[in-house]
Amino acid sequence: MPKKLSRIAIYFLSLILIACANQRATSAPDLNGDAIRTQAVETFASALTETLVALPVASPTLTSLPSFTPAPVTETSAPEITANPCYKLLYLKDLTFPDGAHLKNNEVFTKTWEVQNNGGCAWAPGFALKHVGGESLRGEPLILTEPIPVGLKYKLSIELVAPSGQNGLVQSSWRMADANGVFFGDTLTINIIVGNSVTATP
Repeated sequence: MPKKLSRIAIYFLSLILIACANQRATSAPDLNGDAIRTQAVETFASALTETLVALPVASPTLTSLPSFTPAPVTETSAPEITANPCYKLLYLKDLTFPDGAHLKNNEVFTKTWEVQNNGGCAWAPGFALKHVGGESLRGEPLILTEPIPVGLKYKLSIELVAPSGQNGLVQSSWRMADANGVFFGDTLTINIIVGNSVTATP
């Protein structure tokens, strides 16, 4: 009886062992399949990482602009008007108030010069005798109202006023100008003694 029981126990034990072995045999491929899939995924990911080459990133380069040098600005001045060589004036003499003449302060007087048109052209109406230096003596430009022919001797007169509060030599200079305001000919001068001064050097 005991032998029979032991045989039965061995039989059941063998069944259990066989069942366990079968279970291991069936489950082992599943576990190995998962591991294989996992390893395949990792290998694929690794392959992707290795094949992805970093694209070069071009750093922006600043291209310098061509240097620009502005051209120098040249000022074009208005052409200077020169005196017409055809116009001339020759000083002949003082007719009134010669150099060194004495006058009182604020004294009104008329200065007269004798001149000659010694050029090649007549002086036209509108030509003017103008102040160009020294004291103006409150004189106004003398404007010609008639032509002065070539070779003619002519008297030029200007009304002036001796300065106030001033003693000694007073000088004034005048010249003839054409219609464009260009001066020509000799300079006509005034050299008077004003106030209490007795001597003077013109």
